[in-house]
Amino acid sequence: MTDRGHEAALAALQLIGGAPDSRSRGADGSAAAKCLEIGIVNNMPDASLLATERQFKDLIVQTAGAPPVRLRFYAIAGIARAESAAQHIGAHYGDIETLTREKLDGLIITGCEPKAASLADEPYWPSLTRVIDWAADNTRSTIFSCLAAHAAVLHLDGIKRVPLGQKLSGVFDCALVAGDPLLEGLGPELRVPHSRLNDLAAQELSAHGYRILTSSPRVGVDLFVKQQASFFVFLQGHPEYDSDSLLREYRRDVVRYLRGERPSFPAIPEDYFDPLTEKHLAAFGQRVASQQSRSPHRELASLLEDVHPAKSWRHSAGGLCRNWLKYLATR
Repeated sequence: MTDRGHEAALAALQLIGGAPDSRSRGADGSAAAKCLEIGIVNNMPDASLLATERQFKDLIVQTAGAPPVRLRFYAIAGIARAESAAQHIGAHYGDIETLTREKLDGLIITGCEPKAASLADEPYWPSLTRVIDWAADNTRSTIFSCLAAHAAVLHLDGIKRVPLGQKLSGVFDCALVAGDPLLEGLGPELRVPHSRLNDLAAQELSAHGYRILTSSPRVGVDLFVKQQASFFVFLQGHPEYDSDSLLREYRRDVVRYLRGERPSFPAIPEDYFDPLTEKHLAAFGQRVASQQSRSPHRELASLLEDVHPAKSWRHSAGGLCRNWLKYLATR
């Protein structure tokens, strides 16, 4: 989609869902929608900024009904942006001062690829923690996505993330281990994409009052919650991902390896590609490791050119989003 096309779509989808009879009359007699007001603090790096907007909008579009949902986007200070991304944010995003004056039902906070050894040393840390504190008292519920979940538990309870040693990437079945309205109509497992280098210890989360809802032996904790004045929802996975998100990340990581920007060849995302593609990619990795590939960039592009993974987590993602919107609407 071109930048202009994306901007048009962004404006058109600010109000999502609803039906004619879901609208009431304002004091002046005009139609006024009874909306769920949801903010999205998009902290993703420039390369993923627009994709993340679209992914969360698409997820809400698929599940929103009556009342309709009005989306508002926000950006925090301290994240370096290229000129094009900065212009897009300036045109379509509010800042933190704007956010803290809003009345929102729900908030979604995404992560940002860290540069410092500790999240608390990131330039955006003061702005991010201010949003977390504001959300605790001013939203009915807030979702923290992946790295934002790691930042939130560090700020709230001093829980530090634990390095995994190698990247966890793939699509995994995570068992429901506790009951909650968020999981209504789902189970016994959620199908969830994961893409991360760090983890959170289940015992430490439980010791600080977090309730783990889904997990698996392979990924550890997947979805967990904590009820405060606001209902905080934490996702270590990415239910919002497009069908090709993990493919694009894998290709990016391979290119980084070929450029000497990472020390090891990336593992193939688990249970994601079809068996034949996975076989070809494994053979490609072996050729690269033994320096037998004369043109690895071209070979990689050829291998992935016609690959279209299935979005096997669509049902789980839609159900989780639907239940969250229902929670907001009934509070």
